[in-house]
Amino acid sequence: QVQLVESGGGLVQAGGSLRLSCAASGSIFSFNAMGWYRQAPGRQRELVAEITSGAGTRYVDSVKGRFTISRDNAKNTVYLQMNSLKPEDTAVYYCIAQTDFADYWGQGTQVTVSS
Repeated sequence: QVQLVESGGGLVQAGGSLRLSCAASGSIFSFNAMGWYRQAPGRQRELVAEITSGAGTRYVDSVKGRFTISRDNAKNTVYLQMNSLKPEDTAVYYCIAQTDFADYWGQGTQVTVSS
């Protein structure tokens, strides 16, 4: 059973930075892709950023140029560096790991950006 543990959320002022971490219980080489979703109150969960096993990346338009997703294969960890944070980035952020057979989710970490 794959376990994903997120950390790094918190409260930050607008314009600030946070780095989220997602540590997997197994080798991240086994995943086709890993990524971060977020869900704000009253809104649908949306994909924020994704990184494939080949290190290809994609981002939702609203975070391009501000967020960077990366992976450390030796640590089985994926990161989301978030810069120039805005109040509209406030949400619970979830890590996801995708295989051919299933998607695995972390428990979520709260990010709150104050204006």
